Amino acid sequence: MAYAHSPNRAGVPREVLKWLQSLDLSFTPKNIRRDFSNGYLVAEVFSCYYPYDFQNHSYDNGASLPAKTSNWTQIEKSLQKLGIRLPRDVIEGTIHCKPRAAEILIQEIYVLLTNRRIKSFQDAEADFTDRNYQEMLPMVARATASRAIKSNLRLSEVIAEPSIEKNRQKVTAIIHMHLQRRQAEKVENPGRFNIKPTLGELAVRLPPPSDRAEGSLSGSMLSSFTRSTSSYIKILLFSTG
Repeated sequence: MAYAHSPNRAGVPREVLKWLQSLDLSFTPKNIRRDFSNGYLVAEVFSCYYPYDFQNHSYDNGASLPAKTSNWTQIEKSLQKLGIRLPRDVIEGTIHCKPRAAEILIQEIYVLLTNRRIKSFQDAEADFTDRNYQEMLPMVARATASRAIKSNLRLSEVIAEPSIEKNRQKVTAIIHMHLQRRQAEKVENPGRFNIKPTLGELAVRLPPPSDRAEGSLSGSMLSSFTRSTSSYIKILLFSTG
């Protein structure tokens, strides 16, 4: 079964990839979202420009949440000393492998370190949900409410933030976003959701024919006149008798 639009993976511009390859990193990133999540490669990138502030042996190339948290804490402290700041929401999205977060982070770092601009890079508010991906899918393949929660709330987020109330708020926001999308789908494609029109919408409203309207009006006037005349004659007969 072929669809008109197939989802494409969000990537990194070619110029940024060439720049990463020129840095002679310890390994070539193949999966941007996974390879940059623990911060190890990020520290390596900064060490190429600030070797005294970023010592590679101080970072752990592990995939566990404690390793990621430790690496990123060190990175942020070193950047603070240099007067460099990366968006916190982008860092959080990268740690938890959110869609497009690592790609945006790499482009931010590229702009900071090279003083170059990227034509395709936009400074708009980042959206790390799978909304864009879902909109590209056909309706039959779009996520259910439970799937939306699993896709947009990572297990590492729940572990990193043990507050039940905050996690409940995140789940509520995801469900609200999902319901809004479903409501928009129902408006755009009512036939798919078996939305039947009301009796008022089904009723055909036609004006009555002009000759019929005049005939019914004349008939009602004649009937009223006949009743009035009969009553008047009865009164006259009663009074004369």
